[in-house]
Amino acid sequence: MVTRLSHTSLFVTDQQKAYEFYVNKLGFKVHTDATMQNGFRWLTVTAPDEPQHEIVLFPATENINGFDDETRNALKLLLDKGVMGAGVLLTPDCKATYEELKAKGVYFKSEPKEQFYGTECIITDGCGNWFSLTQPKEM
Repeated sequence: MVTRLSHTSLFVTDQQKAYEFYVNKLGFKVHTDATMQNGFRWLTVTAPDEPQHEIVLFPATENINGFDDETRNALKLLLDKGVMGAGVLLTPDCKATYEELKAKGVYFKSEPKEQFYGTECIITDGCGNWFSLTQPKEM
């Protein structure tokens, strides 16, 4: 029986840049940062309120990941276009979080806007992924 999802991979163009964003700007915690025998950097982070769910910051364009050239090039194209990793980051105050992160240099595709499900703006990680930063109506 499957009991939970423990890891989610986000393909990134640059692990160190992703580290800077997720750890230093969003405040995520590093769970694992280790170099494997083949030189592959296994880097996972967790959201502050969800330490049991690791997010793998996976270097999509390095040759070490087992992808062939065609796959790496396709991933790089999608990451360069900024169309990967769509997800939702929850916050209790979207407008305040928007201002805090914007002051840290985080790029947003949109400002906070009221939606039927809450207040939302679109944030990017600078490594090809975008997210809805959302304050749900029930928070």
